[in-house]
Parts: sequence; C-alpha cells; structure tokens
Amino acid sequence: MRRQSETFLLVSLLPIFLIGMFPILLIGLLGVVGLGIFGVLMVSVGITSAMEARSDFNEEVIVNGYGRSTERAVRATDLQTATRFAVLLDVVGVALIIASVISLIYFG
Repeated sequence: MRRQSETFLLVSLLPIFLIGMFPILLIGLLGVVGLGIFGVLMVSVGITSAMEARSDFNEEVIVNGYGRSTERAVRATDLQTATRFAVLLDVVGVALIIASVISLIYFG
C-alpha cells in the first residue's frame, strides 16, 4: 500500500520538476544573465500567444462568418482571455529582464 502512494506522488510531481528544472539551470549556470534570457523567452512566448489568439479569432470569422451574437461573444471572450494571459506573460518577462539588468548594475 505504501509503495503505490509513493509511485502516485512521483508521477504527479514529475512534470512540475521537469518544468521548473529549466529556469533553475539557467539561473544556476548563467547567473543573472540567465534570468534575463528567461525573461526574453517569456516575452517571446507572450507575443506568440497573443498572435496565435488573434489568428484563431480571425480564422474563425473568415471561415464561419460573423454568426450569431452568442457565437461572437464566445469568440470575443476567448480572444480576451488569451490576450490577458499573453499580457501577463509579457509583464512577467519584462520584470525578469528589469531584475536582471538591475542585478547586473548593482552586483556587476
């Protein structure tokens, strides 16, 4: 019984470890510059996410037309949700870049 619960815990926590391993290695190996690189990556993911959301919205309008008002509202809400997430990624990325630059200036 004990062995099964440990296996479940390992399987459920492994993706979190693998996702978190990349930024920790960047910071550990490259120092503050790694933090800046991770910030640039976050900004690029945010920009890509926003562009993809707008592309999906435009494709839906072009392929299916404007449709009823309920369908338009659903599509507009999806676009707004994706754009908010992209803006959040951009803000976090810029904050990481600023923290990296400040750290380089003060601790150089």
